[in-house]
Amino acid sequence: MQTIGKSLKEALVCAHSEDRLTVGVYESAKIMTEDPDSVSFCVLAMDEEFECDIALQIHFTLIQSFCFDNDISIVRVGDMQRLAEIVGDKADQLEDTHCILITNPADGSWEDPALEKLHLFCEESRRLNDWVPEIHLPER
Repeated sequence: MQTIGKSLKEALVCAHSEDRLTVGVYESAKIMTEDPDSVSFCVLAMDEEFECDIALQIHFTLIQSFCFDNDISIVRVGDMQRLAEIVGDKADQLEDTHCILITNPADGSWEDPALEKLHLFCEESRRLNDWVPEIHLPER
């Protein structure tokens, strides 16, 4: 399980360096509505503070459904702060790291081994009826 957490971190860092991340529930929903084929992977993050946020739970349900309908791999992360540390440049940009999308490169010519591992992990999880598996990110 630790290996898959490292793969998620690597995929996020790579996508961030190539400006292929969309951060935020509303921003992600907009991208998925306008161009679902551009989305490769979805990460949903929940922390203790927002576990009882009904509106966020509804958003998550809709995002999950959309991902399932469009064959987008999706995982959960329980440590939103750690996720924010990995993908963020500035603290003020990290207010809504509940949903992060990794989009495909514009030219479509690249393959990311870490992202491929994540897709295989999600595929295996679905076979075991775990439709939105939880991944634990590695510490610093």
